[in-house]
Amino acid sequence: MSWFRADQDGAFCLTLHIQPGAKKSGVAGLYGDALKIRLAAPPVDGKANAALLAFLAELLQIPGSAVSLKSGQTSRRKVVRVAGVEAGALARLVSENHQGNQATRRPRRPA
Repeated sequence: MSWFRADQDGAFCLTLHIQPGAKKSGVAGLYGDALKIRLAAPPVDGKANAALLAFLAELLQIPGSAVSLKSGQTSRRKVVRVAGVEAGALARLVSENHQGNQATRRPRRPA
């Protein structure tokens, strides 16, 4: 899967596309080479970043200290480092936590 890769120390780096201010937090599916996550937190004063890290820790059932933001502090595109999780658990994020539709920039209309 292109949205996550193994680090040298066994941790994983996740490439995420974040949609803050959503009605509820959840995994929306793939968004190009990133995993799209909707967050209920607003994008002000770092609230969305904190909510993202807490959401991932809860979803992956790992301590909050095992999740950290590597890049994308003020961007929708973020790279998050997670430790103490297996690749299979990451792959299940897509299959178990969204309705099966891939997130896209714009839905195509029938011709």
